[in-house]
Amino acid sequence: MKTVITADTVNTGTAKFGDAVAFENGTIIGIGAKADLYQQGDRLIAYDGAHIVPGFRDAHIHAIPYAALLSGCSLKSAASIDDLLDRLSSYARTLPIGSPVVASRLDDETLAERRLPTREDLDRVVPDRPAVIYRYCGHVAVANSSALAESGINADTEDPMGGVIDRNPNGTPTGVLRETATGLIAGALARGGPLSADQLIDGLTRLGGLGITSIGAMVGYGESPYEKLEAESALFREVADRLPIKVHGLSIASTPDDLAASASMLDGAGTRLRWLGVKRFSDGSLGGHTAAMCSPFADVDTLGTYRLTDADVEVARKSIAMGGMVAIHAIGDWAISAVLDVFDTLIGEGARRDRLRMEHVSVAGPDLVTRFASTGATAVVQPAFLASESEWLGKRLGPEREAWAYPFRSMEAAGITLAGSSDSIVEPPHPLWGMAAAMDRHGINPTEALTGQQALAMFTVGAAHALVEPAPMWLTSPADLVVLDTDITLAAPREVREARILDTWVDGERLTVDRSMPTWVD
Repeated sequence: MKTVITADTVNTGTAKFGDAVAFENGTIIGIGAKADLYQQGDRLIAYDGAHIVPGFRDAHIHAIPYAALLSGCSLKSAASIDDLLDRLSSYARTLPIGSPVVASRLDDETLAERRLPTREDLDRVVPDRPAVIYRYCGHVAVANSSALAESGINADTEDPMGGVIDRNPNGTPTGVLRETATGLIAGALARGGPLSADQLIDGLTRLGGLGITSIGAMVGYGESPYEKLEAESALFREVADRLPIKVHGLSIASTPDDLAASASMLDGAGTRLRWLGVKRFSDGSLGGHTAAMCSPFADVDTLGTYRLTDADVEVARKSIAMGGMVAIHAIGDWAISAVLDVFDTLIGEGARRDRLRMEHVSVAGPDLVTRFASTGATAVVQPAFLASESEWLGKRLGPEREAWAYPFRSMEAAGITLAGSSDSIVEPPHPLWGMAAAMDRHGINPTEALTGQQALAMFTVGAAHALVEPAPMWLTSPADLVVLDTDITLAAPREVREARILDTWVDGERLTVDRSMPTWVD
């Protein structure tokens, strides 16, 4: 049976068009005026005073860590080291005796002490089993003495390639591990229990409640055993026939063989699960001082951590040969330039330009924006980063480079396709919050602000492009739709943040979700 849904306005992501959408068998068959689309016998659903837009896409999200965090321990709002330790201690008491204690979203910039904790701090509340907390950027971890000992990390342990073990003057590790060094503690977390299939489905359903109909899921980033590439790939395959939204997996694979194995698990398991490509890293984060910069940070004398190697290029070539995308994380201007070099090489070897993605693109001056546009690659950006970084970004970059931070309007004007995302669990996965941040930028570089229509396009049309999906809300496209109580293209950023999702449709099916459920933890 044909379904026709009506509202005050319909916005395709690029423009407003009529007041109704018709779909059948999960596919859009008409967009325009109700008088032209509705016929006797059709199912009619009227949303008076509401607005229909394409389903939101989050082009870059860590879905399994997000689902785990809903019942885990978040430290983002901790006000001090003591507050953080109280939360860690309380969480530890809920876990089985001897089980590792893992918490996330530590933000040292909001702690009263303005520093990262140390192993000694964690030992005060978890002295007898491994404890590891991750900075909210995901690129820095702090381990207690038990976790370091079980992982064999001591004064004689060398820094891994692309990583740093912070040390006291006598050479002993402080507990702080940066970039690839965070992987050294995986052995200490091996006793941790895996995320269940039901927990993952619950998390994905809550994303649907936020209006998200498709995600680009980073597969295999975490350091605990159930967040490793093979385990995450297997978990997604296990739930493939139950997925409430569409999952496009980007495998964080370091070798061609690992990539092929992950792709084989993600493909062919269900209509809402597919393998999309490979994800690699060229640097770290601004908050952790590990973004690779052309000149030192303004507040710490370091150029950050450059991670790109020939092995990354090799696995990128494998992904292209398999018909997949290449997505490379780049935040600092040095890293961005280096990834553009890789893109130029791949294009010269025959790679399709629309199969290349750069994740984040955080510090890009005018020359880099122009060069990026010439590649035809997609920029997968996270406007919500501006919310977390507004208090310290200028301190990190200095005034000249702060003007280059998240240059959304410049990139859009240059013809670069912008795909919106949250990078959750780094930031909350609310697309409306991301759109509002793209509009008001939390006061950072207002000249780079986007309009409401451009912000909507970022999380719909642009993100669909980054996920290699059909153009959203178009004839023959899947009926992936969101109904809102607010016209976000006319609303002020505050009103966009406060807008309500009234309904989510995926493949023409109304998503059943308890919208009173919490979708975030702090």
